[in-house]
Amino acid sequence: MSDTTIDDAARGSDDFGDAPRPSPVDSVAAVTPAVDPIVELERRRWRRALTIGLVTYVMSRLCVLAGAAVRASQVVVDQRTDGEVEDGAVSLITGVLTSWDGNWYLELARRGYPDAIPPDVTFNQVEARAAFFPLYPGAVNVVDSIAPGGDTVAALLLNLVLGGIAVVLVGMLARTVFSTRVAARAMVLMAVFPGSFVLSFAYSEALFLVLAAACLLLLHDERWFMAGLAAALATATRPNGVAIVAACAVAAGIAIVTKRQWSALWSVLLAPIGFIAFQLYVDDTAGERGAWFRVQREAWSEGTSFGITAVKNTFGFLTSPFDSPADALTFLSLAALGVMLFAAWKQRLPWSWIAFSVVVIALMLIPETVTARPRFVYTAFPLFIAVAAWWPQPSPADVANGDDGLSLADASWYLMVGLSCTGLAVLTTLYGVFGAIP
Repeated sequence: MSDTTIDDAARGSDDFGDAPRPSPVDSVAAVTPAVDPIVELERRRWRRALTIGLVTYVMSRLCVLAGAAVRASQVVVDQRTDGEVEDGAVSLITGVLTSWDGNWYLELARRGYPDAIPPDVTFNQVEARAAFFPLYPGAVNVVDSIAPGGDTVAALLLNLVLGGIAVVLVGMLARTVFSTRVAARAMVLMAVFPGSFVLSFAYSEALFLVLAAACLLLLHDERWFMAGLAAALATATRPNGVAIVAACAVAAGIAIVTKRQWSALWSVLLAPIGFIAFQLYVDDTAGERGAWFRVQREAWSEGTSFGITAVKNTFGFLTSPFDSPADALTFLSLAALGVMLFAAWKQRLPWSWIAFSVVVIALMLIPETVTARPRFVYTAFPLFIAVAAWWPQPSPADVANGDDGLSLADASWYLMVGLSCTGLAVLTTLYGVFGAIP
């Protein structure tokens, strides 16, 4: 044996003893960081929570379709009675899903803002479309330019996708502040709450929820400039989008006081740009100052009652519960809001979430005409996270003592989900028939 061979053998013995030399595969595994089992378990839990949330969202959209089909069936019966030509099922259902505010958003997508607004304008005049914000109809036009089927299909398809994104973003918020279990329940609540019918209608709430939830996530991560951009888009989507300005102001104030993060002011400076730009554009197009406010006042009778209308409607329901669907919706909306506020108080939400929710609720109660409604409560989405976190969880003792393992907490949760799905279908029908504001 050569000296070189002997030396190599000696070195191998010194390094590894009697153990076999590692294979190339073992060497690669040795330098690859091991996956933390806790992290992997959390990933699996999050994937399961996402599956639960998205499956529930799909099922809730079927509830909306069921409600729209009831209204469509009524229209068919009326057409047969009057001897009219019957419309197809698809056109009847899409007619429900694009009714009321949906018609105005589609009118904006097709014609843009009016170049003049007549004095004493009424909601029967097409110029009343100036009251509606631009971002959603603009997004409809973008989708319509790349997808077949026309602007009606584009509007409904856009909201179907945005609704799923909104549900997931709310789950991400809940997971960030609380836990994956809370996130799963928050996504279920967002999917089945009766006010979620607007995610299937040609309304602007779906887009607003996506932008507002994204902004709150960015504020939590202290990405101030991006949060401001998301907020600016949100304030160009709906009147109550200004609530996100309050969230940015509170989050920035806390960051400046506690961490001296002056860059947080970016979110505050950018947030109201959408609202301001919209007002300037409408004024310039119509050739008058304060055009949006005049249309709101004249065409839509948007005065102020500071909650008196909500109180009157609630009293009307309690004294005559079957006289007015609007009074019933006001009472139920306020009852649900009361539970949500209690949960928020018990769970101590982040201050930026509280500021956002308070402004949304205030803007819901201030108007003189349309007051508390499920779709307005729905936009105060941080409160759904509070309910998900507050809802009782089954304890091991509950499961052990139950005959079939079903705890009281579980039973109450399933009952709530079932009632919400029923309410979702019924409310869709009411909006199709009355607009829920008779």
